[in-house]
Amino acid sequence: MTLPRVLLAVLVLILLSALAVAVGGVVRSTEPRPAPRPLLLGRPAPEPESAAVRVLRAWDVRRARAWSRGETGALRRLYVARSSAARHDVAMLRAWSRRGLRVRGMRMQVLGVDVRAQGPDRIVLMVTDRLTGAVAVGSGTRVPLPRDAASTRTVTLRRVTGEWRVASVLP
Repeated sequence: MTLPRVLLAVLVLILLSALAVAVGGVVRSTEPRPAPRPLLLGRPAPEPESAAVRVLRAWDVRRARAWSRGETGALRRLYVARSSAARHDVAMLRAWSRRGLRVRGMRMQVLGVDVRAQGPDRIVLMVTDRLTGAVAVGSGTRVPLPRDAASTRTVTLRRVTGEWRVASVLP
């Protein structure tokens, strides 16, 4: 093979390779692509709500109800026995109650959730959320609580006698 034939063969191979890449790119570009998810706090927004996130939201609603009614027993039952998170939450509720106040309109705004583990009786979530809409009310008093900063915690829930309860909340 002479030098011009070698150069011609190399040139043909380069052109065929370029054509294959171009055709492959065209074929790939006609395939539907999922819409990009919006960013939230520098991360993609959560996927459509999973069963684990629905469990968390339902738990948050029950917690808000206990707080608005000042029911320490109902609040304690949202946690597993001897939970340090329960002791802290109940102590805060008692402090508000001693001042003659109830916290109403309490809502957890979930900014992000990463399901770390999920089974029939245990869910582990990495949750970024913040408290919104809470108002302290009492006789002649109505004070909106300051806007809470977002925080991230690992929340472990366990199913106990058919109900989801928080086992731990860790930073």
